[in-house]
Amino acid sequence: MGKITFYEDRNFQGRHYECSTDCADLSPYFSRCNSIRVESDWWVLYERPNYMGYQYVLSRGEYPDYQRWMGFNDTIRSCRRFPEYQGRNYRIRIYEKPNFGGQMMEFMDDCPSVYDRFRYRDIHSCQVIDGYWIFYEHPNYRGRQYFLIPGEYRRYTSWGGYYSTIGSFRRMRDF
Repeated sequence: MGKITFYEDRNFQGRHYECSTDCADLSPYFSRCNSIRVESDWWVLYERPNYMGYQYVLSRGEYPDYQRWMGFNDTIRSCRRFPEYQGRNYRIRIYEKPNFGGQMMEFMDDCPSVYDRFRYRDIHSCQVIDGYWIFYEHPNYRGRQYFLIPGEYRRYTSWGGYYSTIGSFRRMRDF
């Protein structure tokens, strides 16, 4: 079973809360989050309750301050656990237009620059065929993160995006 521990202060200090399941509202357990320990599985953290707002994808490890998980601030209000992906294959199709329209390209590996490989800055829809994937707002795996599991995403809002601009993406594996 997965386990994550949230700490109110940096360097694993202060009030803390251990979690082993999805939680739609973490606000009763801590007021701010400045460090985290992930003991197992993958976790997607959300800035707002009910799995809304900015997403942060964390693998096993220690994060002594919120900047280590690319956090914009110390606010975490919900989380979801995902078991480690057991498959060997990763496959995703990205499209330049909504509803799988326009130019399509299939990937089986990480992409540090969508523009360099796809010649478009925007991804309006995608199909995740195998594996877990993370979209990043900027090239080289920076900026807002969007976590995708196998399925169809007909519009960028389906994966929680505010904009269709995706700068990079990678397979969700231990980094």
